[in-house]
Amino acid sequence: MIQAIVIAATLGLCATAAQAQLSPYASAADQQQAMTDRAITSEKLVRLSLDRIAGIDRAGPKLNSVLALNPHAIADARALDAERRAGRVRGPLHGVPILIKDNIESADGMATTAGSLALTGNITGRDAPLVRRLTDAGAVILGKANLSEWANFRSTRSVSGWSAVAGLVRNPYSLDRTACGSSSGSGAAVAAGLVAAAIGTETDGSITCPAAMNGVVGLKPTVGLVSRTYVVPISPEQDTAGPMARTVADAAAVLTALAGSDPLDPATREADARKVDYLAALDRQSLKGARIGVWTPNPGRLAALDAVFAQALEVLRAQGAILVTLKGPDEATLSRLSSLENDTLQAEFKASLNAYLATTPPAVATRTLDQLIAFNVREPRETPLFGQEIFEQSAKAPSLADAGYRGKRAEARKIATDSLDRMLREGAVTAIVSPSGGPPSIVDPVNGGRFFGSPSSLPAVSGYPHLTVPMGYVTGLPVGLSFLGPAWSEAKLLSLGFAFEAASRVRRPPDFLPSVAAHPEIGRAYDPR
Repeated sequence: MIQAIVIAATLGLCATAAQAQLSPYASAADQQQAMTDRAITSEKLVRLSLDRIAGIDRAGPKLNSVLALNPHAIADARALDAERRAGRVRGPLHGVPILIKDNIESADGMATTAGSLALTGNITGRDAPLVRRLTDAGAVILGKANLSEWANFRSTRSVSGWSAVAGLVRNPYSLDRTACGSSSGSGAAVAAGLVAAAIGTETDGSITCPAAMNGVVGLKPTVGLVSRTYVVPISPEQDTAGPMARTVADAAAVLTALAGSDPLDPATREADARKVDYLAALDRQSLKGARIGVWTPNPGRLAALDAVFAQALEVLRAQGAILVTLKGPDEATLSRLSSLENDTLQAEFKASLNAYLATTPPAVATRTLDQLIAFNVREPRETPLFGQEIFEQSAKAPSLADAGYRGKRAEARKIATDSLDRMLREGAVTAIVSPSGGPPSIVDPVNGGRFFGSPSSLPAVSGYPHLTVPMGYVTGLPVGLSFLGPAWSEAKLLSLGFAFEAASRVRRPPDFLPSVAAHPEIGRAYDPR
């Protein structure tokens, strides 16, 4: 019965979109072409997105992927339509609705909460530079995407995709499965056809995991390509924002808008010199003759995933890629890296969060990490599912001037950078491919989340880029293919991913099933009589 209601609601919304001759799963490029052809306006696109959010995100399957809506979105779209009529089109994002993760500030009356009730008054009136770049490129900020509260840096037993402000983000492929995090809402909203693209942020895996588990494209750029100013921080060493989209071309168009230097963020000093037009650089022939390293961090752990990865490798070979098997770092090295990363992130979080909270408006009463810990102790709506062990550990972390901290950060960066550089050098490869992780696990607030593992830590700690592209499905659940490369290699990774996407064509829209058991083949196996 639930499935029938969900399908009916979905079909009804698809019919609404069809009346505008545009699928809800249309790419940003398709939306742009439809506006160019005068078949639709930006205002109509925004209204269609709002209708779909009402029918799928707030009702129907109730994905909870959208935390807040921009009260100025329709007015902004109308202004962009007027510009188009006057002959001015700013670029491929002109008039396209986009969601931003709710740890990114925007000067439109929406609060920036990071999913926490402590920041519901955090209406700063500031545009993060990355938001200004998007709006300068003509994008319409439709609203804020839900997320794992505090970007999944509050508890070791957190429920990924849950925030006290907006609840749990559900995976549109199977509503009982994790949307991963922390950019959970960004990934789920794009997968569900609420928007063509969204912005996520990552410290380690927070763009690439939800992208892979929601069957969309996600790019964590080189740290320093995209400004972090006015983004609720975890680590100045690892934080970055990046695009999430249903197609590589859309991700490339969004990255072209996002990339650039920001005088308030010293890490971006090279960005203007390094950025290119990533959309123009895409080449469907880029795999031909390309030497690609193959790294399999968890071989044999899940046979079905190994089979999908093997099929992806065959696609790469068929497109002319030369595949080279690589040996990744051993378990002891990865374990040491994990320990160092944990310790250094705690110190960086305490320092950077305290600095950020000091800039929030008077309506935000929690001005330090210690006050935030006390707030969570007093507020039962913050801790019904898990606690705040990471907050409590971070409060005891040393300062960034501490020699022990500095030594650990240097060692962590060396391990990650040397590991990736060695694989690239020894294989003489342009990029490395790997499964992005396993299929999404069941959401389990009792025992906590179970994750398969991913290649995200090496690019996260080194600051190198990491692209994930839909690779296929395991029991109807999405899995992704990761492309890793050296710093500033986004154009090459996107082009390789673009060629793979064009050749594989594996992505399919979600069915909004209540569980994997609702797939016919699984249901028949469960009850064959």
